[in-house]
Amino acid sequence: MQHNKDDELNLIEKVVHVNRVAKVVKGGRRFSFSAIVVVGDGKGRVGYGLGKAAEVPEAIRKGTEKAKKSMVSVDLAGTTVPHVATGKSGAGEVLLKPAAKGTGVIAGGSVRAVVEAAGVKDLLSKVIGSNNPHNVVRSTMDALAGMKLPKTVAKERGVPPERLRV
Repeated sequence: MQHNKDDELNLIEKVVHVNRVAKVVKGGRRFSFSAIVVVGDGKGRVGYGLGKAAEVPEAIRKGTEKAKKSMVSVDLAGTTVPHVATGKSGAGEVLLKPAAKGTGVIAGGSVRAVVEAAGVKDLLSKVIGSNNPHNVVRSTMDALAGMKLPKTVAKERGVPPERLRV
């Protein structure tokens, strides 16, 4: 896949969560930071990364680098998702539902960051189980990865799109 600098400039970066972690040493506590970052082009490509460092900006930068490397393509149906899907990661589960044009993104912080970076404008969602940002981001990515347009499914099965039962 060819990457050019124009694509790099148009990426949407969203910091989902920054966590301060402490390591107890002889002289007291040493603090470091972990940041979950979501990166997308707003046209169906999205990825996430976890960066860890002693300083917040450095953790965010590392997260962004990892997110760019982990980008995947997602099938979108116009401004929404093609069908209802659930994604699961650990005890976190995310339900994504297509919504009518003009509905907007009805989603919690972590889910919202991922789907907006992917370019979804209308969506209904629900986080079931754990609402830990790590699991929610991974679950959302899992749900988006399972999204397929009817024409894609038809092509995979080698049948005309008219033969698919919706």
